[in-house]
Amino acid sequence: MSQSVGRALAILPMLAEGPAGLDQVAARLGVHKTTAMRLLRTLREHGLVYRQDDQRYRLGARLFALAQAAAESLDVREIAHPHLVRLGEATGHTVHLAVYEDREVMYIDKVDSRYPVRMYSRIGRPVAITVAAVAKLLLADLPEPERRAVAERLDYPMYTPRSTPDAQALLAELATVREQGWATDFGGHEESINCIGAPIRGADGRTAAACSLSAPNVVVTADELMALLPQLRRTAAAISDDYSGRVPV
Repeated sequence: MSQSVGRALAILPMLAEGPAGLDQVAARLGVHKTTAMRLLRTLREHGLVYRQDDQRYRLGARLFALAQAAAESLDVREIAHPHLVRLGEATGHTVHLAVYEDREVMYIDKVDSRYPVRMYSRIGRPVAITVAAVAKLLLADLPEPERRAVAERLDYPMYTPRSTPDAQALLAELATVREQGWATDFGGHEESINCIGAPIRGADGRTAAACSLSAPNVVVTADELMALLPQLRRTAAAISDDYSGRVPV
């Protein structure tokens, strides 16, 4: 039974590549055509594959409906939280999780640092969108026209001398973030706070959320915080795997 289930499931990613005939399915599975036909019939009965007029098979509409329902039921905060807690315990620094919604970047989770100094940030509050590492990651993933439109409509408060001064500077930084896959805020919002961020990606490869590590420079220097970037990126990758349903390599 388990072998039949495995073979049936193997058909789905095959058809994701494009429609295929019975002979192709049987050859890819390494089974007789009658076995392939039985598996395809079962998948058809459940709406997971569809037989076209040319007798080739493609993925069925029910599979897309199930995928959509599963995506809508995912809660990135719930999935990410245990990972964020472990990262906070391992580093001792403040950990944030943020998403881009309704033209704002919002914190949706936070793990406080172990030292007595507490950051101003609060769950549910908007992020300083022109300077925060998580904001740069989320904006960098937007399609180019939308990214430019967002940058041009924003105000650019100079929180510190290191704040992003204008749309041109932000777009240049977003291009760098997009290429390197991580972001920083070294004193751009508060001169005494440094931050590094990494993206959390969904099954489509797009950035669904971003997580970050933040610390006062009296606790760690910017270079010492940057030394934790690989650990932060591993955490973001693990959350991405759980959120997207990918099997870690």
